[in-house]
Amino acid sequence: MASSSNSTVFSSTKRKTNYDVFLSFRGEKTRNSFTSHLYAALCQKGIFTFLDDDKLERGKSISPRLFKVIKDSRWSIIVLSRNYASSSWCLDELVKILQRMKNDGQIVLPIFYHVDPSHVRKQTGSIGKAFQRHEQVLSDDLEKVKSWREALKEVADLVGWHDFIVEVSTKLDVAPLNISVDLFGIDSRLEKLNYCVRTSSVNGVCLIGICGMGGIGKTTLAKAYYEWMSSSSQFEGNNFLSNVREVCEKKKNGLVYLQNCLLSDIINGLPKKIRDVHEGMNMISNRLRHKKVLIVLDDVDKLDQLKVLADGDWFGFGSRIIVTTRDESLLTSAYRKSIVYRVDELNNNDTLQLFSWKAFKTVHPSKDYEEMSKQVITCASGLPLALEVLGSFLCGKSIKEWRSALDRLYEYPNMELVKVLQISFDGLEKPEKSIFLDIACFFNGFDEDYILRIMDGCGFYPEIGIKVLVDKSLLHVSHDNKLWMHDLLQKMGKEIGREKSHKEPGRQSRLWDNDVLYHVLENYTATEEIEAIVCHFLDRKRLSWEALSNMKKLRLFIIDFAWYLIVNVQSPNVKYIANELRFLV
Repeated sequence: MASSSNSTVFSSTKRKTNYDVFLSFRGEKTRNSFTSHLYAALCQKGIFTFLDDDKLERGKSISPRLFKVIKDSRWSIIVLSRNYASSSWCLDELVKILQRMKNDGQIVLPIFYHVDPSHVRKQTGSIGKAFQRHEQVLSDDLEKVKSWREALKEVADLVGWHDFIVEVSTKLDVAPLNISVDLFGIDSRLEKLNYCVRTSSVNGVCLIGICGMGGIGKTTLAKAYYEWMSSSSQFEGNNFLSNVREVCEKKKNGLVYLQNCLLSDIINGLPKKIRDVHEGMNMISNRLRHKKVLIVLDDVDKLDQLKVLADGDWFGFGSRIIVTTRDESLLTSAYRKSIVYRVDELNNNDTLQLFSWKAFKTVHPSKDYEEMSKQVITCASGLPLALEVLGSFLCGKSIKEWRSALDRLYEYPNMELVKVLQISFDGLEKPEKSIFLDIACFFNGFDEDYILRIMDGCGFYPEIGIKVLVDKSLLHVSHDNKLWMHDLLQKMGKEIGREKSHKEPGRQSRLWDNDVLYHVLENYTATEEIEAIVCHFLDRKRLSWEALSNMKKLRLFIIDFAWYLIVNVQSPNVKYIANELRFLV
């Protein structure tokens, strides 16, 4: 545990109630960078955190007062850095924390800061060198050294950064930190990205492109970098615009909506709503040209999105604009000069940890599954999305089921990632499959309550089904209660929805494309395979309700802003509507 001369930290903790979190760390470098940001973030969210201070009488052994603080804290966070094990003080503290965990159920979270968890577990590298010194100094008390070794091995098997933060925040009734992903491998990626930024020759506004294929972790890296930079208080405003491509596709006037989000988040009390794209461009330029801002545009796929949301000349000196995209050429087309960071696949150690956490809830696989885990990881090609989905799918399954899954993976060794992901879909029960396909085809990014009402009306028991999909990493719930799936999973769902019907759209299980729907209804080519129709922003058409007559299994029919299906009758003729239909909007 590093000492501190910051009296304000200590004085701010003079409160009668116990601490929520005890923060254990080692080293001035850790204090002045990562640990200080972590401490600030916890405090900002109302989590009452203890940070050691030199007023706690420091000596060769931990004072009873510090033991009491550990005992009275509800949780402990241990920042394991390269030189953590060099401190006998920290190791004594660690032993005490783990005793508290075993005896009283205190929740303990290790964070591996610039150190490989396997080095902590096996005491190799800098950790091993520290123990060699301890054994020399404490040659007459090797039992103590042994207890330190056991404590480090034990703490290395504890993982769960984002689950811990959410749990702490929920129990304390405060907003959770925006850490919703497993951050395996994030340290090395952040270091590389930061190195690119620091060594670039870009002056003024820094434009950063994070590029790579789908599922490789671009958004995860952008979120981590954004949270790290925004916690430093060096910017006058910041904003993270998620799913730019999706919003532009799904929302009417999506770019105007995003412009409003951008300005309203950075400028409190924005006087009026933006009415059109050109007005928005002028407002962003006028309001932010003298502000140092941090902005992320996530999942950009078109040049006009960059031009109307973040022109390089709109922001104040020192601003950082981060763009995640699969198309690197967008950056060179939009900006005179930018920094491009290409995201690589995870290394072998990180892939094993991420997969193991999803499959076994620990950072290394069970012994009986170790070889099969390595085989699955090879099939995932180092892509985090595939590792998460496959790991979640295999979690809790028998060796026989693992072998069956591997047989499928090896049957198509060169198949697309989408086909790899489908193995997880195939393992779902029928109601969960229906919910997954409906969200993929119609409701990706929609409010969870809205989806629950519709799925409940279809008899799918959605509270259970959606939880299953989230647990299997096929869905995630955003901070504003919207349900999202990765676009590769959505692509898979739509492919399944139109399976075996590319030349006969009337045989699809779901219709979502306006032109396809119009063709099917106009030509009376619908079949009983169609279960659901959801379309948006349709042009004026004139069709007959009789076109629905062949859709015997139709259970869901939603058309927004529709101007058709009005032929000679005031209301639809009941004989043309399927008995299964539950929603007609």
